[in-house]
Amino acid sequence: MEVPAFLRREVLGNELVEYVIAAVIMLLGSVLNRVLSRLLSKALFRLTKRYTAGVTEEELHELLIQPVGALLFLISFYLAFSVLRYPLPPLAVKGVEPWPKVLLLGLFHLGVIATIVWVITRLVDFALLVVQRRAALTTTPGARRLDNQFLPFAKDLLKVFIVVIGLLVALGQVFGVNVTALIGGLGIGGLAVAFAAKESLENLLASFTIFLDQPFGVGDLVTAGTVSGTVEKIGFRSTRLRTAEKSYLTVPNKSMIDKPLDNLSLRTARRVGFTLIFDQKTTSEQLQAIIKEAVAAMQAHPLVTKDVQMKFNSISPAGKEVTVQYFVETTSYDEYLDVKESLNYCLIEATEHQGGSFAVAIPAAPGPA
Repeated sequence: MEVPAFLRREVLGNELVEYVIAAVIMLLGSVLNRVLSRLLSKALFRLTKRYTAGVTEEELHELLIQPVGALLFLISFYLAFSVLRYPLPPLAVKGVEPWPKVLLLGLFHLGVIATIVWVITRLVDFALLVVQRRAALTTTPGARRLDNQFLPFAKDLLKVFIVVIGLLVALGQVFGVNVTALIGGLGIGGLAVAFAAKESLENLLASFTIFLDQPFGVGDLVTAGTVSGTVEKIGFRSTRLRTAEKSYLTVPNKSMIDKPLDNLSLRTARRVGFTLIFDQKTTSEQLQAIIKEAVAAMQAHPLVTKDVQMKFNSISPAGKEVTVQYFVETTSYDEYLDVKESLNYCLIEATEHQGGSFAVAIPAAPGPA
């Protein structure tokens, strides 16, 4: 088939037909992008299907569609621009590649390295997703707790390692840096780098301490200093907490271990303690009957321990003070509140049943005008 004459016209050292071929390659690459990425994800899923406990093909596809699509786009970009010629400027040195070609090749190599790193990190996400699904099937609470704590930390650490390797490859292949000499030179300035990264290194070492000592895990309710919340993620630099106000708090790992830490989730029971004040009209017989009936009601509750204490503690001008203390065997805060509410009603019912009454609060004296 003969090419029309107008397509033989030369623009910037290339015929128009060569630009058309490059555009067709880019167009075909765009059309085949999604199809090929889907086929690649299907092929990978079939290879790993027997090991992917509970992970669906769609989840793998969602992880790989963007990075694989970017890699296919770069390949079509390279094929399209490889059909073009790059004319040398008048003063160019013979044997030296024209700068537009060098620039495009550099960008292509840089893009390929970045995309490969992207694909590998997504594969790491997929592998850790498989491990997490397997961990979810673990029946041992201790093993599941360890997996929930270790897996996010391992994933972040592995991703950092992959990115660093990709950066070194890019420096060597694209920018021509002697990576071996660069790594050797880091030994000379290592002290300065370590000093500059002192906080980061302390947090990294603290993360290893948290993992080895396991003072808390994902899902635990903890208090460290003035910080309190439920642990949602333990990273290699910081720990993420969900506070009672539902805010998302990021705490450096160093701060989680250099202060006294109270793991509230490991408590066997929650304490309830308060003081009741009965008025002076409540007789001693009524008070004894109220205490006896209330203690029996509290001890009868299935979530309250047997060491219930309700004592006539003191007499004051406000009335007769009775201290109440018991423990609720639950780690759930909502269940703890439900038990408290139920037993508060029992205390009121016992007081009403025995004819007693609570003292009226004495208002505070007004301050000076």
